[in-house]
Amino acid sequence: MTSLLWIALPYGAFVSFVLGHIWRYRRDGFRSYTRYPEMDRSQRFGSTAFRSGVCLIVLTRLINVITAEPHARPSGALHVVIMIVQIGGVAAAAVGAVLLFLPDLITGPSRPVITPLDRITFPALTAALLSGVIIEYDPTTVAREYRTGETLFAWFRSLVTIDPYPEAMQHAPLIYQARGLILLLILGIWPFTRLAGIFAGPVARLVLRAVPRRTRELDGATMEA
Repeated sequence: MTSLLWIALPYGAFVSFVLGHIWRYRRDGFRSYTRYPEMDRSQRFGSTAFRSGVCLIVLTRLINVITAEPHARPSGALHVVIMIVQIGGVAAAAVGAVLLFLPDLITGPSRPVITPLDRITFPALTAALLSGVIIEYDPTTVAREYRTGETLFAWFRSLVTIDPYPEAMQHAPLIYQARGLILLLILGIWPFTRLAGIFAGPVARLVLRAVPRRTRELDGATMEA
């Protein structure tokens, strides 16, 4: 069970994330929902706020993962900057998620859902936010402990280095295990929800714009030669 939860499941979520984006690009080019004609101004603002907030959260998490020691969080000015950016990111992502999902939750979806997984996206994001807050202010953590570094960060780093360390999560408190599973759920279903185009859509459009331009430049250089 330990290997299934903390080794097979994470790598399965990574594969789902990659292959799902390929499927989604072939399906609609990441245009569903985020470019739907009936998206109003508040939802467009929500899309931008959510995108910006999630980028800030991911950035602070990555810095934490890289700089945190097994038993100590980043300290000094770096810790202050991380906390300020993280709070701003959480606030922006929360406001954006509410603006994106609240109209459909109140009146029913006016836009076509991509898959049934769309219906659990908002609850999953809410659970991720709440679990993050609980862990950040974990009252059971003593001064010389940094349980996030000992559990979630150690486990995640081991996955990236292809040397899994499932024991870090096997013996972690329940809330840390729950947060790990919630994040894996979000990662695995992301490409199959309306949020897939939030990040991949702009990237795909930039690439498509750049490729023809580069092709024209190469063709022009060939003709001159």
